[in-house]
Amino acid sequence: MKAMLLAAGRGERLRPLTDTVPKALVEAGGKPLIVWHLERLARAGIRDAVINISHLGERIVERLGDGARFGLRLHYSRERERLETAGGIANALELLGRAPFLLVNADVYCECDFARLTNIQLGDRLAHLVLVPNPSHRSKGDFSLADGRLGDAAEPRYTYAGVAVVAPKLVQSVNRGEKAPLAPLLYDAAARGLLGGEVYGGLWQDVGTMERLAELERFLNERR
Repeated sequence: MKAMLLAAGRGERLRPLTDTVPKALVEAGGKPLIVWHLERLARAGIRDAVINISHLGERIVERLGDGARFGLRLHYSRERERLETAGGIANALELLGRAPFLLVNADVYCECDFARLTNIQLGDRLAHLVLVPNPSHRSKGDFSLADGRLGDAAEPRYTYAGVAVVAPKLVQSVNRGEKAPLAPLLYDAAARGLLGGEVYGGLWQDVGTMERLAELERFLNERR
């Protein structure tokens, strides 16, 4: 299974840090966020990973190179202007191929088991999402979960962790080079019973603000 890391974001809420550092290269616990992911992908047996880049993207290429030192082959999907999440995936499909792939948001920290996720069989589903208990900044969550399928029940609800196994068909309605967010496609698939999922209860952090970055940094340094 291949992986795709979403690394084209601007990181507005992390400015002024992200005026000079791409969000994926922001460090926590002594490593860039994306490097934590790359090391875990390699340990999970994944050998090919696609990274979409836009804002300060060439700095990511310079830092990571071809991926050999991580035990990976890295491929870059360049976006002249950011295509948003679904648009970025659609733009990278030529590199990803036709098989389901592991999708990871580069701006989260997550210790879930990538190796186990690579064995997920989607069947008729369009994706299998990793969910987490709702953090304080997203108290209403994104999806409910019952019998392994995602829906929109009132409760209990969970937040999408930014990690998923995805079938390319999920973005088949998006043309290459088109801007498109992923959330509407996920909600539509869930409404049709085509999303599976699981709840992960371990360490996870959305590093979307300076405050949440500092929180993760404190935790990783204390544990180290």
